[in-house]
Amino acid sequence: MAYVIKEQCICCGACAGACPVDAISEGDGIFVIDADLCIDCGNCASNCPVDAPQEA
Repeated sequence: MAYVIKEQCICCGACAGACPVDAISEGDGIFVIDADLCIDCGNCASNCPVDAPQEA
């Protein structure tokens, strides 16, 4: 199951830089994860300072 980024995202980009498959991009005021690309590795959650990425 893919990760999703919750509303507490502060748009710092830490998650995007940590994603090995480039599944994360900046959306409208919040980063978003492409569920089709996400490999459920958890790197985004491990690198986020506000725990915004969570398992869907």
